[in-house]
Amino acid sequence: MKRSKRFSNVASSIERHKEYSLEEAVSLVKKSATAKFDESFEISMWLGVDPRKADQIVRGTVSLPHGTGKSVRVLVFAKAPLDQAAKDAGADYVGMDEYADKIMGGWTDVDVVIATPDTMGVVGKLGRILGPRGLMPNPKSGTVTMDVAKAVQEVKAGKIEYRVDKGGNIHAAVGKCSFTEEQLQENARLFVNSILRAKPSAAKGKYVKNISFSSTMGPGVRVAESSVS
Repeated sequence: MKRSKRFSNVASSIERHKEYSLEEAVSLVKKSATAKFDESFEISMWLGVDPRKADQIVRGTVSLPHGTGKSVRVLVFAKAPLDQAAKDAGADYVGMDEYADKIMGGWTDVDVVIATPDTMGVVGKLGRILGPRGLMPNPKSGTVTMDVAKAVQEVKAGKIEYRVDKGGNIHAAVGKCSFTEEQLQENARLFVNSILRAKPSAAKGKYVKNISFSSTMGPGVRVAESSVS
């Protein structure tokens, strides 16, 4: 693959197969974030699980202490009086049939969808649109709940959801490269340890095969698991 001169220059300071400590990796990623915008700080993990088996799926949520640095657009499906509670908590869009109709028409300009249990009759019909985009509300992720105010506040404060893909990989943005090194270290450590704690009992052999940090436009930096866990 042909790389840009900018990418090649920043990659030259990183040893491709070396496993760096958490602190070294964060520092290198920040230095490599030379694009003309505030790049996201991203974590990729390759796990020794078989996602085709239900008892080896790794999924969950984690609340980052310093947030993601991203403005999260939240849609809440709720009836009165919980619709007002969602609005007061900072939800960007709150309603019922009008948003169901918009989604059926192709609108998905949101980052998180939250719903109360009594609205799932309406929301369930949107599964073929919301599901592939990772937007379908789910009780396991806390996005199907009667406490919509708390759910909205948590998402706005930096709560993110993760799920292993069919290749055994988990990928997430856990901050912005403009964050301090200490903030990124704390967010990264909490995220990685959440994945470690979520190890399925059915998983055999080595659980974490690779951890790498990167900026949106930068090269990956391999991280030693022992420095994070």
